[in-house]
Amino acid sequence: MIKEYDVVKATKVLSDSIAAGCKGAVVMVYTEPTLGYEVEFVDANGETLDVLTVYPDDIRLLN
Repeated sequence: MIKEYDVVKATKVLSDSIAAGCKGAVVMVYTEPTLGYEVEFVDANGETLDVLTVYPDDIRLLN
């Protein structure tokens, strides 16, 4: 189960700035009305690219 602060990887293109394979950190877990995650995606330098709400099939746990 993915938890807050877990490091994840996008499994597909999520936006113009978030490509498949982009890494990010879960900053919030939503359970209602359905399971979802707020993820801060970053570049190789740790700079924020975007913060998106995603669903379980959009990301994969890296830890």
